[in-house]
Amino acid sequence: MNDVVVSMLLGAMASTGAALPFWMTTGQYGLISDYTNSIAAVSAYSQFDTTKVFQYRLGGSLAATYNTLPGNTADFRMMVDQIYGSIRFSNVPLRLDLGMKHQPVDFNANGSIINGESTLGSLSTTKGHLVWSGNARSLPGYTITLEPWAIPFTKEHLWLYGAFGDYLTIDEARFARNALVHSTKAFLMVRITKRLDFHFGLDHYAVWGGHNDTHKLVNVSWANYWRVITGQKAGAEGSMSDRKNVIGDHGGGEMIKFAWHGNGFEIIAQHEIPYSDGSGMGFQNFPDGVNTIWFGWNDKDRWVSDIVYEYAYTMYQSGPIHIESYDEEGKPTMPDRSYTTGIDDYFNNGEYKDGWTYFGRTIGYPLFFPEKLCKDGYYPGVRNNRLKAHHAAVSGKFFRRFPYKLMLTYSRDYGTYYKPYKGESQMGKPWGTVQETPLRQFSASLIGEIPIIKGLCATYGLFADKGEVFDSQVGAQLGVRYELSRTRNK
Repeated sequence: MNDVVVSMLLGAMASTGAALPFWMTTGQYGLISDYTNSIAAVSAYSQFDTTKVFQYRLGGSLAATYNTLPGNTADFRMMVDQIYGSIRFSNVPLRLDLGMKHQPVDFNANGSIINGESTLGSLSTTKGHLVWSGNARSLPGYTITLEPWAIPFTKEHLWLYGAFGDYLTIDEARFARNALVHSTKAFLMVRITKRLDFHFGLDHYAVWGGHNDTHKLVNVSWANYWRVITGQKAGAEGSMSDRKNVIGDHGGGEMIKFAWHGNGFEIIAQHEIPYSDGSGMGFQNFPDGVNTIWFGWNDKDRWVSDIVYEYAYTMYQSGPIHIESYDEEGKPTMPDRSYTTGIDDYFNNGEYKDGWTYFGRTIGYPLFFPEKLCKDGYYPGVRNNRLKAHHAAVSGKFFRRFPYKLMLTYSRDYGTYYKPYKGESQMGKPWGTVQETPLRQFSASLIGEIPIIKGLCATYGLFADKGEVFDSQVGAQLGVRYELSRTRNK
């Protein structure tokens, strides 16, 4: 039998400023814009029937928003959030997802769990995944997932897991229209003891192909696809950048994680390193990264059941001086030391000017604020990828009954090497010789649920921004959510 869950949400939101506060729109899968007044959403999904050899599940979610744009212009939008089908076989650690589906989420807050996600979202700025933070719309495509698989003859001390997928960008306000996205995730888990796990791995993406009316982009072919997934340079038909480096825009994150499973609690310490080229992959961008510590009790009815603290530092980016060992034709000048290093410019790219964004929102780390729509009609990538940030969050249940999540985020934002927010740029100068000037920003949110009757609850949220990046403002939201679950006999 398959369990089927249907969830419906109605919500209204308002702000004292021209736009909604940061945490009101961030991490919402791109469904809530800066100018949304109300939202209606419905989702339905089934679970795998674990009693069968061949297992499948289906899911989908739709959202409609009413927005008041600058100039008091009304805007109504219908969006497909998810629509997917998944299949797998019992005793086989592989799963195929086809369609539009949310990426995995970690560090869930203490709300209701719907399809593996908390209704209150994640406590982490990245949702535990630097590259796929749930900040942008879902990409259509396929994903082949390797669920945790014990390597034979290791007595279950070594485990592999990961994913391989390809997707299509469908947003119109894009420099590279209909660009393709390839994703490879590969992780190793070492079970040191029954209580202690160590994880290490790579979350890599590549944007390639696509069309632009004035700029030639690499052709989509099986030969070039092989070059993309193996990280090779382009052939003679490629651009100078693709011949010097690799085809398309490659980037991602490397993760190191320790997990301790105690009696009644769990602790996770995680370090994620962003990279945009080989120097970042080779750890030449140290000490850049997002550092997360999570503490969670098994008793989720506590006033405080989960705590997260994160510190992010992304200032260095392999250094402020860009060095390439290639001539003007893209040939190595030192064949034994071919490299590109410095000014990594996370989630941005010279060829694919959209960078790692989708529908105008950063796909990855949301504190890498995106650039606004430019006069040429596309979103030119990330505006802020050099920062120092502190983030703290707690979740639990008020009076052991009412779920809530509180998040506080403080950042010093410097823009990019190429375009600092203010003051002198460090670019091209020896590291530490420039006194750089940041914009300071503080954002806070408190959201929660009030159960009314079984399946029905009221939702609320209070939000605030104070600083120099976003307007100082407060916002509020109110809503109701109804959830229906039933079992369908097969």
